[in-house]
Amino acid sequence: MTAEYTQGDQFRGARIHLCDLSGLEVRDCDVTGLKIVDCYGGEVSLGGGFERVVVNDVDVTAYVEAELDRLHPNRVLAREATSAAEFRVAWDAIERQWGETIDRAGRLPEVKLHERVDGEWSFVETQRHLLMAGDAWIGNAVLEEDAPYHPLGLPGGGMPAEASAKLLGLTLDVVPTLEEVLVPRLARMAAVRRVVDELTEAELNRVCGRKPADSYPDKDYVVRRCLSVVLREEAEHHRYAVRDLTVLEADTRTE
Repeated sequence: MTAEYTQGDQFRGARIHLCDLSGLEVRDCDVTGLKIVDCYGGEVSLGGGFERVVVNDVDVTAYVEAELDRLHPNRVLAREATSAAEFRVAWDAIERQWGETIDRAGRLPEVKLHERVDGEWSFVETQRHLLMAGDAWIGNAVLEEDAPYHPLGLPGGGMPAEASAKLLGLTLDVVPTLEEVLVPRLARMAAVRRVVDELTEAELNRVCGRKPADSYPDKDYVVRRCLSVVLREEAEHHRYAVRDLTVLEADTRTE
């Protein structure tokens, strides 16, 4: 049986020697200062937001980021948008890429769209998470809607799922079809489109009347930051989605 440790600091500063860590998974954790020294293995995979990564005394941070940007140029648009015009260009690109990718996913059997590849979110779960991201950062923070959160939204790993569900009215114990999720998901994307179409430089610097959710820190959230978060979420999760779709498509061909 696999042991699972969650929401604790029992491993902070720990030194692990001469142990079999094969198959170890570390997810949604602060790994600042993590060191793996004189270890060996057939396959090691790292994924996340790392400020600096050094492999065998070689700093590979810039190389990894440049390669990701080359493979997924919309990451650059999402990351570097600062003006109203640039936000519009970035959202145009995101709308196009998701349109193509959703069409691609629709050619797979529905059961495949609920399949997790290597423990990552399924395609449907990804759409549910992006729905919630838009609900929180745009519907709630920017637009201050009366009921911004759709019940099919899915919180990220950093937010306790059960607590978020109770607080925001989410329904986590359902398995909706892609079509059912796309109804609110595309509606929220259309709301983002309206926001970026009407953007001015003054609006970008407006302090929102609300924070994305009650669990977020109490501080000023400006429209610019809220839009940047949504753009980055869309770009990064698209990267994950197409990576896993490639696996699912290959599996379908061999079945």
